[in-house]
Amino acid sequence: MFIKLKSLLYDNEVRAIVFQVLAVVVIAYFAYQAFDNMMLNIEQRGIRSGFGFLNDEAGFAVNDNFFLEYSPASTNLQAFYVGIVNTLVVAIAGIFFASIIGLIIGVARLSSNYLIRKMATIYIEIFRNIPILLQILFWYSIALSAFPSPKNSISFFDSIFLNSRGLFLPKIVVGVEFYLVLVSLIVGIVSYILIKKHSNKKHDETGIVTNTVPHFLGLVVVLPVVAYFVFGAQLEYPALKGFNFRGGTDLSIEFFALAFALSVYTATYIAEAIRSGIESVDNGQKEAASAMGLTQAQSLRLVILPQALRVAIPPIINQYLNLTKNSSLAAAVGYTELVTIFSGTVLNVVGQAIEIIILTMLVYLTISLAISLILNIFNKKMQIKGK
Repeated sequence: MFIKLKSLLYDNEVRAIVFQVLAVVVIAYFAYQAFDNMMLNIEQRGIRSGFGFLNDEAGFAVNDNFFLEYSPASTNLQAFYVGIVNTLVVAIAGIFFASIIGLIIGVARLSSNYLIRKMATIYIEIFRNIPILLQILFWYSIALSAFPSPKNSISFFDSIFLNSRGLFLPKIVVGVEFYLVLVSLIVGIVSYILIKKHSNKKHDETGIVTNTVPHFLGLVVVLPVVAYFVFGAQLEYPALKGFNFRGGTDLSIEFFALAFALSVYTATYIAEAIRSGIESVDNGQKEAASAMGLTQAQSLRLVILPQALRVAIPPIINQYLNLTKNSSLAAAVGYTELVTIFSGTVLNVVGQAIEIIILTMLVYLTISLAISLILNIFNKKMQIKGK
């Protein structure tokens, strides 16, 4: 019996299992002790526990509010939802503009023009090496001093106003007319996707290229505009009342400063990913494109970039995740995203740090996993079949 036990202990597979089981037991024990000690301290200090605070009245206003109805009489749960939406809005805006800037700078880094190439390099070296928090504060200060006061707002068509408080836009009044316009937009998008798929299939089978830009403009742009005028959707226009504008909807100056700083900073890393992707494309591919009579722009769009993106997408995914997480620095300029609203104001009022921080972490984890999932699916579609 002892000999069998001894032989088992010298078996590498058995020892590996034993060590893993012991490690799990030790970790579980310390986790239980920490949790038990935490609950004891909470009880001794009379701190409320649980998630019942989500149904309490928030009691504070929120400057930035996209899509959701909110007032100081709303619950903490509604404030939580507003924080999530604000985080998603600034993350999506940042990802969109960072991608465009990064693509342009990445291509410019390899330009044959000396001045363009050096300017792109200087841009990357400057903005990549300055901490993002300082950049957010810098652009916020610039925005506050560059734009006029509300009374001296820059006006566009007497409907859109830009000032040091933000950009004030007409707001669509939600009703039957709004939903009809929304349906026309959805129909237009779906129709364009079907047309695009058909044109791609036709190109694969016959080599004939179909210009789908008119279809896009007609279905996605013109159709909703026509539906708007036909059904008569109502708009609420902003108007100056007192020291600020009332009515309509607005994008605060804090939102612009944060989104711009995140875009400019993250674009430097995306540009380097694009540059490395382009450099990974075999020179034979570039020479073949030139031999076929393609211009430099056509060669870049049709031959080089599709291959470069296969290399660039994985590091770009990481930068999208970093941008989303960096949006939590919004508290520095007062933009009311999730951390500012929930882990800041609500935490100070309620005092239940554990529950609030856990919920905040779960939201960021969910958003990051969703972004990663979507882009990994896109990455697989971009891969060469059979590889």
